[in-house]
Amino acid sequence: MDFRLSAEDEGFRGEVRRFLGENWSGEASGYDPSSPAAFQAQQRFQQKLAEHGWLTLAWPKAYGGMGASHLRQLVFQEEVGRVGAPATNGGINLVGPCLMVHGTEAQKQRFLPPIARGEAYWCQGFSEPGSGSDLASLQLRAVRDGDDFVLNGQKIWTSGAQYAGWIHVLGRTDPDAPKHRGITYFMAEMSSPGISVRPIVQMNGRSGFNETFFENVRVPANQIIGEINRGWYAATTTLDFERSGIGFVVGAERTLAKLTAFAGMASPSGGKPADLPGVRARLAELQIEAAVGRWLAYRVAWMQGRGLIPNYESSMSKVYGTELNQRVAAAGINLLGLYGGLRPGSPFAPLQGELEDMYLSTVSYTIAAGTSEIQRNIIATRGLGLPRG
Repeated sequence: MDFRLSAEDEGFRGEVRRFLGENWSGEASGYDPSSPAAFQAQQRFQQKLAEHGWLTLAWPKAYGGMGASHLRQLVFQEEVGRVGAPATNGGINLVGPCLMVHGTEAQKQRFLPPIARGEAYWCQGFSEPGSGSDLASLQLRAVRDGDDFVLNGQKIWTSGAQYAGWIHVLGRTDPDAPKHRGITYFMAEMSSPGISVRPIVQMNGRSGFNETFFENVRVPANQIIGEINRGWYAATTTLDFERSGIGFVVGAERTLAKLTAFAGMASPSGGKPADLPGVRARLAELQIEAAVGRWLAYRVAWMQGRGLIPNYESSMSKVYGTELNQRVAAAGINLLGLYGGLRPGSPFAPLQGELEDMYLSTVSYTIAAGTSEIQRNIIATRGLGLPRG
């Protein structure tokens, strides 16, 4: 593996930084990424990226991309992550790449260009109240009726469903088949009669997740990804894309940089947090851990650039990056002391309450897109070749 970047890619990094400086103002104190205002800001920013050709940078030119290398895409992700810019969504990094692998040519021509233009926003309908880590036990029913399938059931933890125009959703089309079979992968319009959405308020006060209900929802058979009753195998491709990326690592590095700067500032009593026992060592450890996470993410991009689909490698990157965020948040809360518990908006909150918000938000990171336990099982069985227990 060779992770060295070319001079052209490093030049591209500078170009991205200039673009971000001109087009992204950053997150304000108390920023709620699940709010309507934040979604509108995201849409405006992604429209600018699309006009610049960067929204789907590594996609083939035939589908609205620029055909850039995956390492160049990774450079772009690093830079937008460095400033916290919302440069991706479920259409760009989940359903779009999956369609390129499993979709028909007609589906690619229909669905991919609107995503590349920043005109289509997708959400994901995988988890159910009784089917999270054991996703293959899902029960949403899909019954054939002529040229359509009729869907009935419920999904949960549907991120961004309140804003999405489309949902990619798994349904059971053969209830008598073994659970990993008999599943079909659908694409449905959120405006379809019978789809309703109910927000879930999280402990950080946001409503980024939702419950999504399907009551006699008709989906045309030509909106199936892959084969009928073999949707599980297409969906695992989506999960591999979902679990890859450098966003978690860059987010942790961004907060760690702020925390390190804060530790070097003199307090009203004259001392510095960095002078407290163990603080310098802990910050150094986290910086080393962030570097490890970066190389794990680079490995995923390197594989994608060679036409490989990362599997356990994506799980390694996902579990490490999400747990790194939790460790950074915990270290920050401990360093800030009682002030660390103050919420964004409080005049006394250090770092504008970012650590308190991060501490609460990162709880879900090791659950969403497959729990850390599931990721470790994948690493053990598919990466190390260990037997199933």
